[in-house]
Amino acid sequence: MRVVDLSAPIQPSHPDVPAFQRVGIDYYSNAQGGEEIERMFGVPRELLRAGEGWATDTFTNFGTHSSTHVDAPLHYNSTIQGQPAQSIDQLPLEWFFAPGVVLDVRHKADGDAVTVDDLQSLLTGIGHTLRPLDIVLIRTGRDQFYGQPDYWLRGPGVSADATRWLYQQGVRVMGIDAWGWDAPLTTQAEQARAAGQPGVFWAAHQVDLAYSQIERLTNLGALPATGFQVSCFPLKIVGGSAGPARVVALLD
Repeated sequence: MRVVDLSAPIQPSHPDVPAFQRVGIDYYSNAQGGEEIERMFGVPRELLRAGEGWATDTFTNFGTHSSTHVDAPLHYNSTIQGQPAQSIDQLPLEWFFAPGVVLDVRHKADGDAVTVDDLQSLLTGIGHTLRPLDIVLIRTGRDQFYGQPDYWLRGPGVSADATRWLYQQGVRVMGIDAWGWDAPLTTQAEQARAAGQPGVFWAAHQVDLAYSQIERLTNLGALPATGFQVSCFPLKIVGGSAGPARVVALLD
């Protein structure tokens, strides 16, 4: 079995990355760990191997949506179809280990919509019929910009109708190798102001359906269109709107 890593690295952000998506990590060395052991427990450093103790790391800024992550319905709205929206710890684990399908939309420009017709045409092209709980991964190619300050401004967006259609086929987890499932926020905002009506901004997120998105995937180009399993178990954050995940594909 071959394991393909689909997760973005977690590391301190470039200084120009906007504050709302910045990651900060403090790293503490083995030498500092030795000093801490001596200070806390009175064990001289010469009693430790090489005078060293534990290395540790502390997030100084890290949200549940700051890296490759799985969104819960609670992220989209407080209620879904009239019921309290599920948080990430309430979702069935069966959703997060299932056959995967890659649909390639790299031809789409930033801000373009991925439509139902697009999905159906791509599925026909690879000879695949979706089955319940298939995990559909949308390849935009924008993972090449991960970590750059304008990463969040890139990518097409999956339309609300296409999201509904995937849900109707039994798909409950759908992912993308861009910053978000919808088009970039700036594009959505411009369209929403021009339309002057609800249902334009964040349209695919707010389709009133209980499903999960995986956002900020990487390396989808290393996968075939079908014939692999996806493991995308999110961290069990009680009441969380999302959970960071180490997403991998398993190929025979």
